[in-house]
Amino acid sequence: MKRFIECLVPVTSCNLSCSYCYVGQQKRELGKLPVFTHSPSKIAEALSIKRLGGISLISITGAGETLIPKEIPEIIANILYQGHFVNVTTNGTLPKRFKQIIELSKDQCSRLHISFSLHYIELIKNNLLDTFFNNVKYCREAGCSILVQINLCDEYADHWDQIKERVIKETGSAPQVALTRDESVRPFKMFTNKTDEEYIQIGKEMKSPLFDFTVKNFNKKQKEFCYAGLWSAKLDLSNGNMSGCYSFGVGQNILKDINKPIKFEPIGKNCPFDYCFNSSHFLSLGTIPSNNTPTYAALRDRHESNWYSDEVRGFLDKKLSDDNELLSDSQKQFYNIKYFLKNKRLKYQRKFYYAYKHLVRLTNR
Repeated sequence: MKRFIECLVPVTSCNLSCSYCYVGQQKRELGKLPVFTHSPSKIAEALSIKRLGGISLISITGAGETLIPKEIPEIIANILYQGHFVNVTTNGTLPKRFKQIIELSKDQCSRLHISFSLHYIELIKNNLLDTFFNNVKYCREAGCSILVQINLCDEYADHWDQIKERVIKETGSAPQVALTRDESVRPFKMFTNKTDEEYIQIGKEMKSPLFDFTVKNFNKKQKEFCYAGLWSAKLDLSNGNMSGCYSFGVGQNILKDINKPIKFEPIGKNCPFDYCFNSSHFLSLGTIPSNNTPTYAALRDRHESNWYSDEVRGFLDKKLSDDNELLSDSQKQFYNIKYFLKNKRLKYQRKFYYAYKHLVRLTNR
């Protein structure tokens, strides 16, 4: 595993309306579809093994439902044919899209990992629960690896036993559980009216390694040297804009000239966030090698029920440090200083911008 690329699809449309949705919390439910500036084949070519330096994990997720844009199945297939492993996160309700993905990917499905988010009450309300599990079954039979996970929130507490029973019946194991954030406050808190202890106790009933890991790292500031930006990146699939991590690190467009090398640099100890809110991806993949974390597969796979193909399990049981060299102390110090100064400059630029806007408002009164 050479790199991890978190690909965001700026779709704010969804066919479900969950109370805990981060897009809803931030009032970004605009119902918009992305406009892709380049073809699926060009996007995949920009992410070639040669350009990324080796076989990588490409993860695709949307602000709304990832699979609503018609271009996504072809993008997935083209990236798979580059030789990478692909994860796609979906609410699992669009049979036509899954059929397109499987038909386009054909013999590449053993490298496709599909994260099915189980939005239980919305699925029941919209009569889509059977559709969800039919799609899970269809993808498994096609050779894909699957993950069924559920966002823990208070409205699921009374349904917890029946959720567990249904997922076991359909997939052989209980779902993995995702801790849900309340983003209306700072710092974030758990999305619950219960005590944190009560909330955590409910989550633990599924015996989910994913839940245990996210609880452990929730609101925990990461202070060690982070290789995000060097071993990983965040990419907007619609336009090719890439940053080292979430809006930080090297900013560049990788689609303007696909013959131009991509610049990768680590953010080091300069993460601007209070905690790694995508820790189950970045930390489990080993962007901070000094942290002794379970692997991506260990957090998600239900080994006893064969959720993963042997190929996906073997790949996602690795860490990024297995195929990348660690930096020397002097190299780490260089990047720490560089991004410390860059972070300071950005703060001053923001302050100047807001002061300028305020001055314009006063002038126009």
